[in-house]
Amino acid sequence: RLKKKHFVIECDPLVHEGFESTARHVEIPYLPMLVPPTKWKGYDKGGHLFLPSYVMRTHGVKDQKEAIKSVPRKQLRKVFEALDILGGTKWRVNRRVHDVVETIWSRGGGIAGLVDKGNIPLPEQPETEDPDEIQKWKWSVKKTKKANRELHAERCDTELKLSVARKMREEDGFYYPHNLDFRGRAYPMHPHLSHLGSDLCRGVLEYAEGRPLGKSGLRWLKIHLANKYGGGIEKLSHESKLTFVEDHLPDIFDSAANPVDGNCWWINAEDPFQCLAACMDLSNALESSSPHGAVSHLPIHQDGSCNGLQHYAALGRDYMGAAAVNLVPGEKPADIYSEIAARVLDVVREDSMKDPATDPSVPLAKVLVDELTGG
Repeated sequence: RLKKKHFVIECDPLVHEGFESTARHVEIPYLPMLVPPTKWKGYDKGGHLFLPSYVMRTHGVKDQKEAIKSVPRKQLRKVFEALDILGGTKWRVNRRVHDVVETIWSRGGGIAGLVDKGNIPLPEQPETEDPDEIQKWKWSVKKTKKANRELHAERCDTELKLSVARKMREEDGFYYPHNLDFRGRAYPMHPHLSHLGSDLCRGVLEYAEGRPLGKSGLRWLKIHLANKYGGGIEKLSHESKLTFVEDHLPDIFDSAANPVDGNCWWINAEDPFQCLAACMDLSNALESSSPHGAVSHLPIHQDGSCNGLQHYAALGRDYMGAAAVNLVPGEKPADIYSEIAARVLDVVREDSMKDPATDPSVPLAKVLVDELTGG
């Protein structure tokens, strides 16, 4: 009816297959910078030296662009200063972790969170004329092909990240210019390998300029390692985390010394490459003559607990709310989500015990009571 024809160009299967090995050769325009970014002075003045740079990501929304451009420069001074500090932080590739990643990747991936290089085999067609069985097979083939397309995308993404690491590996350091999204959150302008990326990205990056750990730094390095191991350890008290690390020192030393062919304790961590980087850093410190004087380049990642509720608790001087989102000191990290889930479970449990003759929600509560968990 619209009298319009649409045409689709499809890749030859051989070309599509070739993409697997060519992702590493793709030219990436927005690489990290070898010199500090230019200081922000306006909407499009700052960041990269020559590439187009904008202080806020508007994604073509004209109103947002006009709004940010209309704000007086003086009012944005603090924002510009914050972005300049982030952009002026010097990073480098953690070569030891990068070597481990490349070794695992060359062997086919599939462990430590790396995608498997092999595709899932397509199901064989059943030797039957039963239409139901044929239909099941077709759906299975469709599902497998979809999974393989997703694996292909993940492999390309991994290759892009590793191609940046390979290019930047021999540099003494590099920088990430930052800008904001519409909410005011700051992000690196480089899209692939950055300290806000996946576990792979965070594990492969470290500060170019190290600092002596000191007593406090050594303690926090151990807590960081326990947090990165995860598996419920991150919810324990700081003292329990320190005990966990002390109990696993042989595993930590082995992970650092033989990351690929040893016992591979680090591979079972929730954030394996960050855990491995911490194992290596802690091993270096503890094996040195002065652990407190050991120089560390490792970032200790920390995050707020449900930032929105933290703001509400602070504005309302709500002590109970503050305790639930870690705004006040506690024996162990509070988890607001588990707390709410536990309360919901109590309500559902009470509802499931009511008389179904008088309360129509009882059957639903009985179904949900076994589906909900308290943490």
